[in-house]
Amino acid sequence: MAQTKVGLVGVTGYTGMELMRLLQNHDHFELVRVTSRAEAGKKLRDIYPFMQGMDNGELSITEPDADDLAQACDLVFLAVPHRTAMEIAAVLLEKGLKVVDLSADFRLRSKDEYEHWYACEHTQEGLLDKAVYGLPELYSEAVSQAQLVANPGCYPTSAILGLYPALKEGFILKNGIVVDSKSGTTGAGRKANVGSLFCEVSDSFKAYGLTTHRHTPEIEQELSVIAKDDITVSFNTHLLPINRGILSTIYTTLSEEMTLDDVHAIYEEAYRTHPWVRVLPKGKLPETKHVRGTMFCDIGLALDKRTNRLIIVSTIDNLCRGASGQALANANLMCGIDINEGLKLAPLMP
Repeated sequence: MAQTKVGLVGVTGYTGMELMRLLQNHDHFELVRVTSRAEAGKKLRDIYPFMQGMDNGELSITEPDADDLAQACDLVFLAVPHRTAMEIAAVLLEKGLKVVDLSADFRLRSKDEYEHWYACEHTQEGLLDKAVYGLPELYSEAVSQAQLVANPGCYPTSAILGLYPALKEGFILKNGIVVDSKSGTTGAGRKANVGSLFCEVSDSFKAYGLTTHRHTPEIEQELSVIAKDDITVSFNTHLLPINRGILSTIYTTLSEEMTLDDVHAIYEEAYRTHPWVRVLPKGKLPETKHVRGTMFCDIGLALDKRTNRLIIVSTIDNLCRGASGQALANANLMCGIDINEGLKLAPLMP
């Protein structure tokens, strides 16, 4: 199979860095363009010393230019902030390229919802219906036919995968769901920010964005599709003093009498053909270190008979499964490549 030439717009952020790591060992994708306005003119090894001696380390960083990307690439990853991505995507799509957008610009199907939560105008409303939400366990067939994929957010990936079997089979109440999520500091991006400095984060633990987190409508949108009904969740986020990883503890109420064996069997069957989702043995709960740097989503289940609650614990790596690895999986599907290509990764252990 001929190699697919790919570009990466926004190589200096954490998601761009992670994508570069994954593409280094991909057999069918050739990274031919990396862009950054701030670092244009340098080589990748100049800004990332760990790339010294690697194939992609000699690649020169260029200014983002749609004409140049269209001439050089077949597919482009957009690892840039929201509002920026929509304009670049529109030009690249018009030129016939495939696009995987890691920003939030095409995740929400409603222009009004986007503008409400992101406080800016969506200038490419016509593309919202064309974008496919890139969660492979739910939409792999649609992704394989797509020209534009909206890569899911990190928190939503953990929440949706955690709740999917329970909502699909209808054995939990659709109201009163609480998603209590904690993330490592790379989720805040690579820009200098006092709140994510080492001395501010280390040896501390805090909540942030309560009632206002922008991933809320994305979670509700996809859960509503699964449940075939409008779903509203209480989504609460916290910052962990670790580099990478997300752990979501999800509180639900059973709608019928179930045993833990019943629930566990349903979850195992739901993900039987999806090896990246690991339903842990009964009595085991997931930890961020066991998924670090991988595509795995580990799910643990607990049934509290006293309160009639099913508690779901869902853990992912926010940079790989929650961003760059998932983007690569979507690109694989879009290009007719084995979805696992470049992603057979063991956890990054200490």
